[in-house]
Amino acid sequence: MPTRESMERSRFMKPFAARVLRSELWRFTRRSVPRGVALGMLVGIVVPLGQIFVAALLALPVRANVPVAALTTFITNPITTPIFWIVAYQVGKFILRIDATTFGQPVATALNTPEVDSWMQWLTGAASITAVGLVVMGVVLAALSYVLSAFGWRIWIANKRRRRISKAKRSAHSVS
Repeated sequence: MPTRESMERSRFMKPFAARVLRSELWRFTRRSVPRGVALGMLVGIVVPLGQIFVAALLALPVRANVPVAALTTFITNPITTPIFWIVAYQVGKFILRIDATTFGQPVATALNTPEVDSWMQWLTGAASITAVGLVVMGVVLAALSYVLSAFGWRIWIANKRRRRISKAKRSAHSVS
């Protein structure tokens, strides 16, 4: 992962470095981290190529943490991608209610032309079914990851605060 300083010096980043390198996009806060996790999850599942670049680019307008968004895109990798695609196909097939008898059913005589048939084959093909499933999975998992990461952040901060208070109490008791 490039450092902030190396990005500032990059000649390709100079035109928009001020916007990309704003400190709130790189700080780990209770709002920016869940946004980054959700954005990275959505982009990692839906976008097939250039996921890190797309996640970093989309992190700017939604004020998400750029490193977290970029790292979360690694949810899809050569091991998990086939699993996501198989599940996405099943989800898309369920949502679109497509089965073996869907295609080829005569709707009306005017629609029984070769052009409409080829369009229907494409529409009901595996690629489009999988694409619908990927979008649905991406949105659902992004929302779920936002809620879970926000909840995890709160638990982490609460535990940190609890340890700090107990440490302060122990040091106060040892002094008196």
